[in-house]
Amino acid sequence: MKLYNTLTKKKEDFKPIDENEIKMYVCGPTVYNYIHIGNARPYIVFDALRRYFEYLGFVVNFVQNFTDVDDKIINKANAENVHMNVISDRYVDAAKEDARAVNVKDATVNPRVTQEIDGIIEMIKTLIEKGFAYEKNGSVFFSSSKFEDYGKLSKKKIDELELGARIEVDDEKENPTDFVLWKPRKPNEPYWDSPWSEGRPGWHIECSVMAKKYLGDTIDIHAGGEDLIFPHHENEIAQSEAANGKPFANYWLHNGTINIDNKKMSKSDGDFFQLRDILKQFSGDVIRFFILSSHYRSPVNFNNELILSSQTGLERIKNCVSNLEFLLTSAKSETLTDAEENLINESKNFLTSFNDALDDDFNTASALSVIFEVVRFANSNATEKSSRKFIESLISLIKKLGEVLGFDFSEQEKSLEAEIESLIAQRTEARKNKDFKASDEIRDKLNDMGIVLEDTRLGVKWSFKEGQN
Repeated sequence: MKLYNTLTKKKEDFKPIDENEIKMYVCGPTVYNYIHIGNARPYIVFDALRRYFEYLGFVVNFVQNFTDVDDKIINKANAENVHMNVISDRYVDAAKEDARAVNVKDATVNPRVTQEIDGIIEMIKTLIEKGFAYEKNGSVFFSSSKFEDYGKLSKKKIDELELGARIEVDDEKENPTDFVLWKPRKPNEPYWDSPWSEGRPGWHIECSVMAKKYLGDTIDIHAGGEDLIFPHHENEIAQSEAANGKPFANYWLHNGTINIDNKKMSKSDGDFFQLRDILKQFSGDVIRFFILSSHYRSPVNFNNELILSSQTGLERIKNCVSNLEFLLTSAKSETLTDAEENLINESKNFLTSFNDALDDDFNTASALSVIFEVVRFANSNATEKSSRKFIESLISLIKKLGEVLGFDFSEQEKSLEAEIESLIAQRTEARKNKDFKASDEIRDKLNDMGIVLEDTRLGVKWSFKEGQN
């Protein structure tokens, strides 16, 4: 498997530190509000990558943090006249709920900054002792000039760096590119005791501490959005390697941005989409399908037309599985014909192509294309005369490929499915009783639900209309 490593700016063979386990850290959200579609992309992409590693037989130790102390959290808590934890707990719970709605697995651990203060203070002490950090009036800063490799991730040279939007300007810094590790408290702020002041940690130090605690000094993969490359991930490298004396992460993976109607997502412009609002219109599977339909490093454009296209594509796959399962109910032969054996052998090439796509820098777009090839293959070759084993092999293949990416293509909402089956049974009974008025009313109701009925000599088949879910 090859992965594009931001650190080296090239695709590299992926070689984990341990042949059985992968240590993976993904930067999580700052929990002052509900997660947005931009947050959803790394959630979904790196969950899918984790699933692929597990499919390959690895145990994945997957750590994703929550930043639960921050100016925005504090400001919201003050505005609502509640403790900061009320705000952070609210949005941590909401983030987990929204992530599960797009079928993201729970992390192995979700550390929170406020629970790791002791470790943060210890790492800052180590950096001061080693000469990489200095204290000024209760603040502690990392001295970027003392770390020779500063800039190696972003490829920025220290003498050419301009002050970025996320680098705090502070008169107490020795150099403009130095960054804060600890800062004294302000009025109406939470704080912790430290050797330097009553205060709280800076933003960057938290991930260095949590990655070390839960994964070790050197990890396999550190991942997040490309907007984190500088300064956040650059500063993480500097802190971790200065404190630990070892490489921090062997592979750095970054997903591309999400644009809204070809514009960069902006809260001030009103094009800021919270995931839970999108989930009111589209299923979690559709959103997941939309995200994985593009290569993770490419920018993605989010608009209604494109997500409707994803919904249609997902329904094509689900309808194929539904049709195969319907054929299975009436299949008479258990024995494969010679022609079917040849087709099954041919279908094994799809699995190879699927794996090849994901092994090439985790190209989920190409992997989904392979699934559509299987759908076309199934639609062309499975008939009412097909054997059970042949039909089962096609269903199994589609489900297997879907599960790797976090889908259950055959799964419909159980309550909805039960309702549909009940209405179809009522309609069938009405027709037997020649109650055509009741039969037509039930058919109209199903039509309003987005259900298409097809009366066949084997019974009634149903499927979703295109554009429905």
